[in-house]
Amino acid sequence: MGRVSVDIYPHQVGVPLEDVETFGRYLGGSPTNVAVAAARLGRRAAVITRTGDDPFGRFVHRALRGYGVDDRFVTAVPGLPTPLAFCEIFPPDDFPLYFYRYPKAPDLEIRPEELDLDAIRSARMVWATVTGLSQEPSRTATLTALAGHTGRTVLDLDYRPMLWSAPEHARRWARAALEHATVAVGNLEECEIAVGEREPRAAARALLGRGVELAVVKRGPEGVLAATADRMVEVPPVQVKVVNGLGAGDAFGGALCHGLLAGWELERAVAFAGAAGAIVASRLACSDAMPSEAEVNELLREAST
Repeated sequence: MGRVSVDIYPHQVGVPLEDVETFGRYLGGSPTNVAVAAARLGRRAAVITRTGDDPFGRFVHRALRGYGVDDRFVTAVPGLPTPLAFCEIFPPDDFPLYFYRYPKAPDLEIRPEELDLDAIRSARMVWATVTGLSQEPSRTATLTALAGHTGRTVLDLDYRPMLWSAPEHARRWARAALEHATVAVGNLEECEIAVGEREPRAAARALLGRGVELAVVKRGPEGVLAATADRMVEVPPVQVKVVNGLGAGDAFGGALCHGLLAGWELERAVAFAGAAGAIVASRLACSDAMPSEAEVNELLREAST
């Protein structure tokens, strides 16, 4: 549930945006990409979001259906354009991102009274993001969806500073959402925003202290730390040649959902998610790059030899 965009990514690597000559067009937006990643792994997935009533909005519907994601909960907001996102690609770790979400992104117009709460309650897992808390009515809708779901609820600590007036504002609402989540996922900066801790183990303990059952702290090139009340595991990264790191976290999220739904042991689920993220980091696009289960398992086999 949450953000959607059309990603306009350059075909030229290592070139400033003003000098790029050709681009590719892809489905984007973090929670939308997570749904695509889960569908690519064989899960039934739907996304709750809103687009403009425009050609890019129609592209979003067509792309979702093409990836096997249910688009029945994607509705248009007349008068607001479907968001665009441009990036620059400077591997291995510099990928400036430019959001065009003006005058307001339609995905922030998700309204609580329009939610299909029966569908939300029947889902085995609900994934929502801190970004969806940045403005009303999306904030109340996100909290309503999380509170109305009795199964596993994942809060992606996804923090985009350009969408918030101040970090303290984001922290306030992230903590409110954590009260309704059973799983929290975030990188070091996002954990610091949410719970005031950047050191991985301290961040995990702080998230658990907020009531989640599973805290997943992504440490970039240092791998991933995952913690429950009675254990803490550290999973090293899978080494790949990075092309574009922007979609890796979304691939990680969709793969983590897959592993948790399958009932895998924690270390296996996190290792699988990390490998999925690595595959997408080695490719240009986000949604279009999401791997199959066979691809992830093959990379894990290669990494273990």
